[in-house]
Parts: sequence; C-alpha cells; structure tokens
Amino acid sequence: MADLLSYHPIVTRKRVLIVDDEADLRTMLSSYLIADGFEVLQATNGEQGLESATTGAPDLVVLDVGLPGIDGFEVLRRLRSSSNVPVIMLTARTEEVDRVVGLSVGADDYVTKPFSPRELVARITAVLRRVGPPQNKPSAEMIEFVGLSIDTASREVTCDERNIELSALEFDLLAALALSPRRVYTRQQLMEEVWGWDYVAVDRVVDVHISNLRKALRDDTQKPRFIATVRGVGYKFVGESR
Repeated sequence: MADLLSYHPIVTRKRVLIVDDEADLRTMLSSYLIADGFEVLQATNGEQGLESATTGAPDLVVLDVGLPGIDGFEVLRRLRSSSNVPVIMLTARTEEVDRVVGLSVGADDYVTKPFSPRELVARITAVLRRVGPPQNKPSAEMIEFVGLSIDTASREVTCDERNIELSALEFDLLAALALSPRRVYTRQQLMEEVWGWDYVAVDRVVDVHISNLRKALRDDTQKPRFIATVRGVGYKFVGESR
C-alpha cells in the first residue's frame, strides 16, 4: 500500500503522489515537498501507483518511466483512461522519443534524471498553479465559437455537442489560444503563457500537445476550424464567432 506522510495540517495543502522504485529518491523528494507544505503519497511500482491515484486523490503525480512490472508509460495510459490529474514523468533516459511518447500519452511535464529537487518542486508548483484558479487572466467564464464552447470555471469543453476530455495542459492551451482569437502565438509564447516559465525542447513539446488537441476536437490540419498552423511561426485560433 502507498505510504501517506502526514504532518501538521494545512487547509490549502496539495497532495503529490510519487511513483518510483528508488527509495532514496522518494525520501529525498518527499522531504523537499513536505518542507514546501505539500502532503506526499508514495508508491514503489505501477500497480501501487494506480491504486494510490484512485484511493489517495492526489493533486499531481510524479511518475517514473522505468518502473518494475508495469512501466510508467502504461501506468500513464491507464491513468488517462479515467483521470486528468496532472502528471510529471521522470526518466533516466535522454532520447527525445521517450519524451515525445510520454507527452503524447498525456504527461504534463517531463524531467530527466539526475535532476535538482528544487527544480522539480518548482515544476510541480508551476503545474499546480496552471491547473488551479486562473490568476491575472481575462475574467470570461464562457468562451464560445461556432461548434465549440469552453467553460473556464468548470474546465469543460463541448465540441459539436460532444463533451471533450482534455488533460489539464491541453485545456489551458486551448483556452489561451481561444481567449485571443486570430493572434499568432510562437511556441515560446505559448510555453510562457501556459507553463508560466521557460522550457527546453519547446518545439516538440508544444507540437505534441497541439496535435493531441486537434485529435480531440477532430480538427482537420488542412482545413482547420479551430487551430491553424502559421508556418515558420507557431499557431493561432481561427474559430468562427457566434
């Protein structure tokens, strides 16, 4: 069973689930997270991680790729079939294909071992801030276009009368684009707008998530209804106003 490390209660405390078979890494990362006011759940393999993600209701999951038994990619696939909880993946590998696979399956961020615990905690905080109540953003709760409705309060999307399941990151990308229709965003600008900070491998990260968004919306890249590619620059939202 996953081990819940509990300390003095804080009403606003967020809960992070760490799924990794390295005890030293879990202990080190837990100590940093607890010092920053988080609650921490731990799991040592994929099966425990899936169980704890269901029963422990974490606000975010830190998931190692190289788990014994079910690997991290499969854990993420199963998790995404029932949950949009933000996931940051850890890996000892450096191949870009692993990063792209994780992002394609639905990871929100990707960190390569060895890493600075402070950097990972900063990324966790940034992801949780991004999926929380919007700050310094336009106050419109309903963003509506022909065939598409985005409810920023409930974080629900309807496209052609279909409820669309999006990850937290995909929702934020869509909302950022739709709040400024016709504006052309570079990939770097989208990373700063959605992630809130600079990030490596910008082109691939943004492209993978835009691809996921288009699939969910059934948007044709050749005749886009919603998201258009501006060749050599980035992307813009082209939905038709109601």
